[in-house]
Parts: sequence; structure tokens; C-alpha cells
Amino acid sequence: MTTYTAPTKDMQFVLHDTLGIAQQDVPGYADLDRDFTGAILEAAGQLASEVLHPLNEVGDREGCTLENGVVRTPTGFKEAFDQVREGGWTALDADEAYGGQGLPYIMGTAVGEIMSAANMAFNMYQGLTHGAYSAIHVHGTDAQKEKWLPKMVSCEWTGTMNLTEPHAGTDLGMMRTKADPQPDGSYKITGQKIFISAGDHDMSENVVHLVLAKIKDGPEGIKGVSLFIVPKFLVDDDGNVGARNGVSVGKIEEKMGIHGNSTCVMNYDEATGYLLGQEHKGMRAMFTMMNEARLGVGLQGYAQAEVAYQNALAYALDRLQGRDVTGVKNPDGPADPLIVHPDIRRNLMDQKSFVEGARAFTFWGATMIDRAHRAEDKDADGLISLLTPVIKGFLTDKGYEMASNAQQVYGGHGYIEEWGMSQFVRDARIAMIYEGANGVQALDLVGRKLAQDGGKHVMAFFEMVKSFCKEHAEDEAMAGFVGPLKEASKDLQAAGMYFMQEGMKNPNAALSGSYDFMHMMGHVCLGLMWSKMAKAAMDGLKEEGADRDFLEAKIATGRYYMQRQLPATKMHLGRIQTGPEVIMGLDATAF
Repeated sequence: MTTYTAPTKDMQFVLHDTLGIAQQDVPGYADLDRDFTGAILEAAGQLASEVLHPLNEVGDREGCTLENGVVRTPTGFKEAFDQVREGGWTALDADEAYGGQGLPYIMGTAVGEIMSAANMAFNMYQGLTHGAYSAIHVHGTDAQKEKWLPKMVSCEWTGTMNLTEPHAGTDLGMMRTKADPQPDGSYKITGQKIFISAGDHDMSENVVHLVLAKIKDGPEGIKGVSLFIVPKFLVDDDGNVGARNGVSVGKIEEKMGIHGNSTCVMNYDEATGYLLGQEHKGMRAMFTMMNEARLGVGLQGYAQAEVAYQNALAYALDRLQGRDVTGVKNPDGPADPLIVHPDIRRNLMDQKSFVEGARAFTFWGATMIDRAHRAEDKDADGLISLLTPVIKGFLTDKGYEMASNAQQVYGGHGYIEEWGMSQFVRDARIAMIYEGANGVQALDLVGRKLAQDGGKHVMAFFEMVKSFCKEHAEDEAMAGFVGPLKEASKDLQAAGMYFMQEGMKNPNAALSGSYDFMHMMGHVCLGLMWSKMAKAAMDGLKEEGADRDFLEAKIATGRYYMQRQLPATKMHLGRIQTGPEVIMGLDATAF
């Protein structure tokens, strides 16, 4: 049986010492003092460790079952969902006008990490609902918001997003699901959707599906796609749940991981649906949901690495194997603990330095979302748009790698199911695929986001890094951070220049290097976060009563990242500059 403890001390350090949220001029942030956020995180941590994490293995072992058209969730899930809902956790950062608590998105993000690390499959039920809530909140009419949002905020009704079809994944323009207009203004939705997370279950009174479909006689391709609200049960004007809609579960997918979440094939047979947003503008509305979901998926990646790291560390401290080559460390035992060995230390330091850097990066991204939405800051909106594919792609790639590394610490026991480590690896794997596979994230970054608004946002990012380096150039204590960060940023800029010079002549010159560029940018972002955390830790050490052990460990972990991980930018730059020929040179028939 694995365990999980919310890393609240580190979260507080990021929120207050690194990001200084209470001092920011974002509406609502002045209320986020250390005591207030600490109380929320501690309460969430207790719920996660005592209720949600013990169900993680249960969900993995039992999975979900389809009985007479109804999906049954694993033992204990419904009771835990009731507890989460009754505690107000589903309403944390939702609009107060619809029963939410109105807290900033950053707090929903921090609590989301805790619950995702504790039980990723379980947390997806409310996570998908939040995404559907956001789409309706932004694009719905006043009547739609009044009708659907209060019950979705409380998770009395849950939500989903329905994009993928058997023949249409990334290329949504190929979808065949149809929407036929009705005299009363509704539509009849007919078609099949696959891979629908939380598609059906027994934990809520209703499920509100957001479904992409094409209105009859609309434009061809992606320009003809619209978004519809299609409930499992129809709802009258007074909000009462009525007859079953023409929505059914074809089957539950058998998956590699996240067994506790019901991933369904959904069949729509002239189901009643209601247009959300404008006709043929469905992707605009869906992207409201998808961009939020992509940050949430990036969070899932490092959250699985966090819980895997916690258990690997405990095992390395406890498991006796071999002797320290520099001298016995456990003279009263038959061997020394695993953690004395340099390769185990390397493995654990890789995990620790990634997770803590990823947390800071994601929390920083969440503050940009708050700044964009609450302060109507267009620059913040542009910057988070640029960084979203990096958060999703880089953090899930590395999160899976680190979960696998944590499994490796266990040796053979890591491959045995009773130790629980394989679940973290299996669960983390999906995060690299859904909400846009990571190769698509890289293409989005290089093909769209770099040039967005004339390249304004990527140039702002480079200027941000440059300004930080310049500000701390004379600080001798920061030399081990500023120097590597400056070099890595130069590598990233060189890659961007290569794309500009060669991409105009041959688009494949940019696209073939896009995945490497995404990882380069991820490393630079974590390098920037580690530099900021190191500075905050150094400042903290000057204060009376400082937690010296924590702060010194923070600085040491940051130095490790800067020296052992950040130099990967040079490898990625070298790959990019080889050009597209080495990738595209082999004829398709020769594979």
C-alpha cells in the first residue's frame, strides 16, 4: 500500500516566497495570506491522504463496470465524492453567482495537485466538470448558465467533453456526429464519441455532456463544427431532472491505467441538445475548456511524479542493500539503506528537482490565468497561451519519466503490483496522450504560438529571462543559477532563429524540431523557476527563525537542476540544427 502526504510546506513556499501572491495586484489575491492558504491546503491534504489515496489502489484493482446501461464506480468512490462535494471542494474557484466560493484559479490549481496526486482517476470526475462549467460560463446565455451551472458547481451534476470519434482524433474536421435543428430551437444529436472520460457513472444525479457536432448543411471541415449541451437526463425550465435523453454508453474502454475513471464510448441517437455559443464556432467554445484542461493535465503529470517520488524516497531510506563504498553508514545492520548509493541519489534528485520546478512553473501559469481573467491583462493571456503547450507537453513527458524512475528505485519490487508503483506509471502515461498528444502540443507551440501576435509573447518571455539574469548578475551567490539560465536561454533563442531562417524555405525544418524545442523551452522555464526559488530561499535564510534545513535543501536541489538537467538544451539545439533531412529522408515505403 502506497502513501501520500500533501507537500504543503513546498506549496506555501512557491505561493508566498517565490510568487508573492498576496502582494500581487490581481483582484482577490490580497485575501490569500499565508494563514488562509495554509488552512485550505492542510484541509485538502488531510482529505487526500485519509480518504482519496486509500481508494487509489481500490479504483485501479476494481475499475468501473457497466450494468444495465449504468456505469458503477469502484467501492468507496461515491461516498468519497459526496464528501468532496459536501466539503465545497468542487466549488472552490467557481463563480459565487452560481454557488461557487469565488477563490482565484491559483487555489483551485494547488488543491487540484493534491487531489490528483492522491487519486488521479477519482479527481478527473470533478476536473472534467470544472472544464465543462468554464465553457458554459464563458459562452453560455444567461438562461443556460442559470439552468446548468449551479448543479455543476456543486457536482450534483457532472460534466464531460466529447470530441473524439473512431475515425477522427486530432483532425476534428473529419467528425460525422450530426446536429439537426428542431422547431423549438433545440437540436437532435446523432453520432458516436469515444474516449470520453467520466462519460457516465453513479456518483451524480445527471451528466452534462458538451458535444462537438456538425449542423446540417453547415460549412465543410472544422469550420462547420458547433458545440452542444447534451444532458444524460433532460431538465425542465424549473431545473427538475426528467426523462432519459437519447444518450447511452456503448462500452467502457479497457485501459492501461486510470481504471477508476469511466472512459466511455458514448452513443447519441437523436439526443436533444442545445447550442452553446455560436453556430459553427464550436472549437472556440471548446478551447475554453481544452486550454484549462491542458494545464490540468500538465499538473497531473508532475502530481503522479510527486506521489511516486514520495514512496520511492521512503523505500530508499528503509530498504537495506549493500554498503556505502566510502564507509559503513549502518553498522548495526546487515547493509546500508539504498539512499547511500550515488545512483539512487541521482535518481531521486532527478525526481525531486523536476517535481519542485514543475510545481512552481504550473503555479506561475495559474497566476497568469488569474491575471488574464480577473485583471483583463492581455499580455498575461498571451504569455499563458504560449506556455500552455509547454506545461502540458513537457511536464507530462517528464512526469511519466520520473514516475518510471521512482519505480526503478524499488528494483524488482517496483514491477510487482502489491507495491503500487506500477499504477503511478500506468496512470501517468495517459497524460502524454489526451487533451492533444504531446507531438501536437509541440506543433502548436512552434507552428502557432511562437508567431502569435507577431512573436510578441515569446519575445516577452526572452526579455523576462534576460531581465532576471541582468538583475542578479552581480550577486555572487546567484552565479550558479544566472549563468546556466543565460546559456540555456541563448540555446532556445538560437533554435528560434534557426526556425525563422530555415522554416520559410522548408516548413519541415521547424516542424521536425518542434518536439525538441518544446523540451528546450520546458527546461528554460524550470531553470527560470529554480532561479527565482533559489533567490527566495537565499533571502529567507537571512530572516530570523528561518527553516534553514528546508531552505538550504531548496538551494541545493536547484543547483542540481541547473547543473545536471538544464544543459539538455544544448542536446536539443544540436538535434534541431541537423535539419529535417535526417528525419524525412527515409521513404515511407522503406520503414
